[in-house]
Amino acid sequence: MYDWLVVGAGFAGSVLAERLANGRGERVLLIDRRTHIGGNAYDHYDEAGILIHRYGPHIFHTNSKQIFDHLSQFTNWRKYEHRVLANIEGQLLPVPINLDTVNRLYGLSLTSEELATFFAQRAEHVDEIRTSEDVVISQVGRDLYEKFFKGYTRKQWGVDPSELDKSVTSRVPTRTCRDDRYFTDVYQYMPSAGYTRMFERMLSSSNIDISLGVDYKDVREKVGNARTIFTGPIDEFFDFRFGKLPYRSLRFDHQNFADEWLQPVAVINYPMSEDYTRVTEYKHLTGQRHPSTSVTYEYPSADGDPYYPIPRPENAALYKRYEALANAEKDVWFAGRLATYRYYNMDQVVGQALATFRRINEALPKSVAFQAVAE
Repeated sequence: MYDWLVVGAGFAGSVLAERLANGRGERVLLIDRRTHIGGNAYDHYDEAGILIHRYGPHIFHTNSKQIFDHLSQFTNWRKYEHRVLANIEGQLLPVPINLDTVNRLYGLSLTSEELATFFAQRAEHVDEIRTSEDVVISQVGRDLYEKFFKGYTRKQWGVDPSELDKSVTSRVPTRTCRDDRYFTDVYQYMPSAGYTRMFERMLSSSNIDISLGVDYKDVREKVGNARTIFTGPIDEFFDFRFGKLPYRSLRFDHQNFADEWLQPVAVINYPMSEDYTRVTEYKHLTGQRHPSTSVTYEYPSADGDPYYPIPRPENAALYKRYEALANAEKDVWFAGRLATYRYYNMDQVVGQALATFRRINEALPKSVAFQAVAE
């Protein structure tokens, strides 16, 4: 007999399963329709013996010591600062846009102070910043917008940036200095043995049983009165009562090459050319040494597994209708990207899961027997 059914073995489900098992001493059945744990962060060794991320690059970064310390229980870390280049008219230029990006693109030798003026002279006035296009053109002007953002965003989301919420491009800063790191968080690391190994350690409690390759609908009637953590698509939980929530999907083309290296950095973006958005070379991320190399070409798609909620007002309104149903559910907690229809970084999902666990503890005091053992 189980106390909890946790649906989805990605970050949200796995963090909660571990906390319920070890923090409350309760029995957990963790399920996933995929045949592996780790969700989209799942990594494995390919046929060439190179550690790759099956669902595209996942780079851990956070400013939260609490989140970093929590995950550190289950992994050692490799220091890694992510750098990205964009292929712009045959040049490989740093992203986010910085001083070197502009100087190399236009053949200039601006200082940081002069670059601020350069941006200001090209920025377009926008009365109200509402869309992703508004964000960029109001900061750096139309030419940089069209070279770095417009094509990439249209490929990634399937719509023009002028039709997307401002949150999409607001995530990418513009810098007047030469800092070419993609992230500036305090903690920037990769799990030294990979994400899957971290998940295995996280889920090693004898209080956790794992069942893979199964669907929630096939299990929910078999777990009796177990409470539920649901991390899958919220519209699916309610049998699409109000219609489907729109998502973007991804297709991954994994390839191995005899060359030791193909790229100077882990990720190269292709905003102006190619059907794919980016190419990832994994040895940069993992630090693995190997005579050959493996890369992934990433193609956005309208069909397939849901990856990114599409941030448009009508979609947010539809989600709110499902959220109202979720709030009325008894003994069901919703957590994670798909269940809350938001784009989260990995650390944000972990933070949300830990916050959900705190709410569970407030709503459901631990058993007297477990408190006695814990003390």
